[in-house]
Amino acid sequence: MKALVALLLVSLSAVAQESYPTKSVRLIAAAAPGGNPDVLGRMLAAKLSDALGKPFVVENMPGAGGVVAAEILVRSAPDGHVLTLGDSGALAINPALNSKLTYHPLKDFTLITALAAVPTVLVAPASLPANSLAEYVALAKSKPGQLSYGSAGSGSVHHLTMAVFASRAGLEMLHVPYKGGSALVAAVLSGEVQSGWSGIPNVAGHIRAGKLKVYAISTARRSSSLPDVPTVIELGYKDFDIATVIGLQAPAGTPREVVARLQGAVAKIVREREFAERMANLGMELREDGTDNYVRFMKEDMERYAAAVKAAGIRQD
Repeated sequence: MKALVALLLVSLSAVAQESYPTKSVRLIAAAAPGGNPDVLGRMLAAKLSDALGKPFVVENMPGAGGVVAAEILVRSAPDGHVLTLGDSGALAINPALNSKLTYHPLKDFTLITALAAVPTVLVAPASLPANSLAEYVALAKSKPGQLSYGSAGSGSVHHLTMAVFASRAGLEMLHVPYKGGSALVAAVLSGEVQSGWSGIPNVAGHIRAGKLKVYAISTARRSSSLPDVPTVIELGYKDFDIATVIGLQAPAGTPREVVARLQGAVAKIVREREFAERMANLGMELREDGTDNYVRFMKEDMERYAAAVKAAGIRQD
């Protein structure tokens, strides 16, 4: 009898996995159109639609550094038909900034897989009279509180990266938050703000066209998409290593069979040469973490940003 029950459970599990999805899937990108989760989401959605036979529809839900998208996920049925592409902002930075969040990433989400790490680069309008990071720092110090920088929102990775850098470099700067990475880049291009840290996908073309100056990359390693851009560490700031990681999440309690089906489909997609090359060209560093590794990484990421927030003296609660 036990063997029969076990066989039945295995059969039901296989049926559940093969039947998912039964309808279109909402893939919520915690970013405005053109933001990194949006770019990756649209690449992934087309592939998942083909692989799993139902439409995966990207919905942009920017706001509050990913809180809006996260709260939608928490309220959704745990059946795999609502997913989010959330990044370190929503899953690691927000908990460090605000102890009153209505969700906890490790308790309220099923972390399906990490997908990509996205470094940021410090950019400025071509007209800014500073041609290196040292000159940028000198300029900011000569005008305390006057040199402005934009971010994709208060508490975003862009804001946090500059806050940490300004603290390390001894700078007093004016923060101007925008609603998303695209709005941030537009403000830097127009000269509305004098600088900002941005994900590479949003600025690589403008850098190559000479419309933006780039001073440094935020991670410990250079990016293959902008190999000539030095790291902040190389330029004299020890242990400076900040990036955002984008991953796929479902509500807590999502069946293991659904998670396994999604993981299997995503694993095949990210191994496709065309997909991987496109990600690399956009400045995204491919990751392929299943649930266990993603949970382990998320714990480390939360600790990393908690330390960074403390060092920068930022709080939102």
